[in-house]
Amino acid sequence: MDDPVLSRRSIRTYTTQPVSDVAIERLLRAAMAAPSAGNQQPWRFIVVTDHDTLAAIPSFHPYARMLSRTPAAIVVCALTADLRWPDFRDQDCAAAVENILIEAVALDLGAVWLGVHPLEERVTGMRRLLGIPDDVIPFAVVALGHPAEAKEPAARFDPERVHRERW
Repeated sequence: MDDPVLSRRSIRTYTTQPVSDVAIERLLRAAMAAPSAGNQQPWRFIVVTDHDTLAAIPSFHPYARMLSRTPAAIVVCALTADLRWPDFRDQDCAAAVENILIEAVALDLGAVWLGVHPLEERVTGMRRLLGIPDDVIPFAVVALGHPAEAKEPAARFDPERVHRERW
């Protein structure tokens, strides 16, 4: 297998084959293996496989059109109360999302990160649709499925963006 980090791409087209419960659990295990500030693990996850629920998300998220044809998604949420390091909550959840994306590659699944927080219309829409309490922030949605498209790894390394020792 290619390096799952370097071969990860945003996949937005999927077959109709469902994502297995075994694969979903592996994705969630990967998410929860992410580092977090002070090990606070503020993340919570909502697994969505209901077609009508997935199809409703593009009504408030303009870049989520693929969800109407996606077999599964994981909504990554963040607790807001009783955190020792609240300013790192978003970084913690971003690490969990990235782990889901990398594990998806390892499972031969396609995935794409759809940002929700901090855009209020997306946060409010997701909160209403999924019954998310006020003290939890819907951070992102990861669309998941068996890829119906293939993309070559992106060659994004640019040594001009690297500084050594000082700027």
